[in-house]
Amino acid sequence: MSKKVFVFFPDGVGLRNFAFTDFKEIGENKGCQIVYWNNTIFSLKDQLGYDEVKIENHETHPLTSLYSRIRKHIELNVSQKKFSDKVYETYKFPFSYNGFKNTLKTLYIRLLIGFNSSEKGIIRIRKRINALERSTIKYKYCKVQLQEHKPDLVFCTTQRATQSISALLAAKDLKIPVVAFVYSWDNVPKAMQVVEADYYFVWSDLMKDEVLKYYPFVKESQVFVTGTPQFEPHYDDTLLKSREVFFNENNLDTSKRYICFSGDDETTSPLDQYYLEDLAKAVTNLNVKGENIGIIYRKCPVDTTTRYDAVINSNKDVIEVLDPLWKPAGKNWNEILPTKEDLGLLHNVCAHSEFVTNVCSSTVFDFVAHDKPCIYFNYEQPQLKKGIRDIGQNYKYVHFRSLPSQEAVIFCTNKADLENQVKQILDKKLSNVPDGKKWYKIVAGTDPTAASQKIWDKIDSILKQ
Repeated sequence: MSKKVFVFFPDGVGLRNFAFTDFKEIGENKGCQIVYWNNTIFSLKDQLGYDEVKIENHETHPLTSLYSRIRKHIELNVSQKKFSDKVYETYKFPFSYNGFKNTLKTLYIRLLIGFNSSEKGIIRIRKRINALERSTIKYKYCKVQLQEHKPDLVFCTTQRATQSISALLAAKDLKIPVVAFVYSWDNVPKAMQVVEADYYFVWSDLMKDEVLKYYPFVKESQVFVTGTPQFEPHYDDTLLKSREVFFNENNLDTSKRYICFSGDDETTSPLDQYYLEDLAKAVTNLNVKGENIGIIYRKCPVDTTTRYDAVINSNKDVIEVLDPLWKPAGKNWNEILPTKEDLGLLHNVCAHSEFVTNVCSSTVFDFVAHDKPCIYFNYEQPQLKKGIRDIGQNYKYVHFRSLPSQEAVIFCTNKADLENQVKQILDKKLSNVPDGKKWYKIVAGTDPTAASQKIWDKIDSILKQ
């Protein structure tokens, strides 16, 4: 008899990895009955024809977000003290004292942080969050769904969503095994593990070591290295279009070589538009000297700002906009959801660009998968002033300590060097690809093509226990 697996989407971030890849097909070939337990506003049944159980109640406890913030601060305080490292302070968002209510809330939060900044305090706050979520109607609602559909295992597609807590508590209370996939390469040091699961699936040995380092309550036997499906589409040759077809579809000039500028969200790189402007100036200068180069601007999918518009409009001769094929399903930034079609678009942008430029994003790995270099901007803009975040902070984060060498990415540390670096890459005299591949393996695991298969192999072994 086939085992029923609930693939749980607490939010839309997992759609790309677990709905739009071959993940479902691989699981079915293993003999599993796959049902998507769907807390998002995206309908997998209507859009993809997948079997789903919709969670219509999205109400967390009113205090859960507050206590989750307290938990995060405490975990970062403990890490800072435990490892004698001030980097953890930079992961915290500032407190608000704007108005009486915000001031009162901040004082309450800081009081609880002060009384609980220890590993025992973390456990107390986690228990408090669980108690709050068990008291909700959503917890009871999810428990009824689980009792009705009787899954043999729940696979949670991200460990970082508070929307998942009540649902997974209901599963654990019903003795249904819960697996949490650690979603992103920077999540563990940033104290973004919201849920407590029976098992954790991680990208690499590096991430496994991090989970065990930061969460002493997790045992080694609970953590499995599987890789991530995030990069699998880059190895799917059926997605690749010829240069001529791709260029014609997207109004690109077949006589030009294109550089991809991959935009960042406003929090990570608040002055990102000026790096695009710098690249446009470098490209324009090189074109005057005889090159024929263009820029493909691909924005951060959840960036809804207009901050790039002036730069794009002033450089229409070199910048072509290829927006990610994500769709807004609601009014909030986290309701802008990926589409299956965007996997193909990103694959072809990587394949048909000469290299990528950006500020500290994991697109370095998307392009390395296609043997393409990456420039990371790492210099201050003159527009930087008090209250605006310096991008240099990003490169001090823990996940950048995984670099095997400084040659694993091309750092542009001076605006004056950008034009020459672009020229050298185009002339095949400068590349980060050899060491970039080493970094890719450290972060994403040894076989980025087989993550979905490895995930199902581990699920199968858990189901057989």
